[in-house]
Amino acid sequence: MNLDDLELFKKIDTQNMRAQIDGLPDQLQAAWDLAQTLPLPKLDDIHNIVLSAMGDSASAAELVTASVFSSLKLPVTVHRSYGLPASAADKTLVICLSHSGNSEEVLDAFETALTRGCSLFVISTGGELTKRASAKNIPVWNFTYEGMDTSAIAYPYALTLALFARFGFIPDPSADVTEAVAMMKRSLQHIVPEVIAAKNPAKRYAGQLVGRWVTFVGTDSLAPVARRWKTQINQLAKAGANFEIVPEATHNTIAATLNPNQTLNAHTMTLFIRADSDHPRVKLRSDMMRQAFMLEGLNTDAVDARGESVIAHLWTLIIFGDYMAYYLAMAYGANPSEEEAFVNFKRSLG
Repeated sequence: MNLDDLELFKKIDTQNMRAQIDGLPDQLQAAWDLAQTLPLPKLDDIHNIVLSAMGDSASAAELVTASVFSSLKLPVTVHRSYGLPASAADKTLVICLSHSGNSEEVLDAFETALTRGCSLFVISTGGELTKRASAKNIPVWNFTYEGMDTSAIAYPYALTLALFARFGFIPDPSADVTEAVAMMKRSLQHIVPEVIAAKNPAKRYAGQLVGRWVTFVGTDSLAPVARRWKTQINQLAKAGANFEIVPEATHNTIAATLNPNQTLNAHTMTLFIRADSDHPRVKLRSDMMRQAFMLEGLNTDAVDARGESVIAHLWTLIIFGDYMAYYLAMAYGANPSEEEAFVNFKRSLG
């Protein structure tokens, strides 16, 4: 497909997912500004934090943990399931994140937190979660976003990050958020649809993924990005993908190169995701793993983050990956906003 055919884009992208991706920088800034104005409740002594979330809200939670890895001294867990870990008790802060407010796993975690006497906080657009929290006088930060859940990731991210900062769990990251917004806008200049494929790296990478099973290999600090890229390929392009994390992948996945399958390998692509903030030894392991793949004839490439701060690294990669998945959707003729498979699955659950 011609990834420079903007008129065909409009026919495929009937709900204008493109505008939602373009809006990510402004969304991040708006969410951060909103978080500074919302009421902050009194918080008792806290020993650990659990972020209960699913899907894109969980991706936002993992981006927060990556952002505060070097500054947050409290243990924090992202919980993607029903119930809660056994460690969640009376001195645990459970933050329930759900865009719709109706994720049954998060609702179940909410009820479990109540029975254990945990401190609770809710971040959502409304739904059953906000209803239950309001009935129990549990603090809620509601936000409004009219687009798709998958493109609303900046709100749960910024609100959770701001909550950590306003509670004093981490130093004020305002400057890093500002840098991230600026660098995302700068990145957009090179990857929007109006930039032709010959000069558009997001289009070029998407072209390499057509007809291939893709693996994203992220460094440990970029693990949420690798997962996000995987899920965006699934959700927008309706295609298969998986992700691996370095250094762990160099203890197991690297062994897969010893018995290459040339027929299958021709239909794969491995993209390595890197940032200047990576640990030097992790950088080395990532580069050596890519070299091993290349020596066995595997298709590989690398994508580097932009900016100075960890937050800028994460978000410049997020917006790049969103556009890469968008262009892959265009190449496949798939409406990036269509959710039939997910809706049908939820319906079958009853």
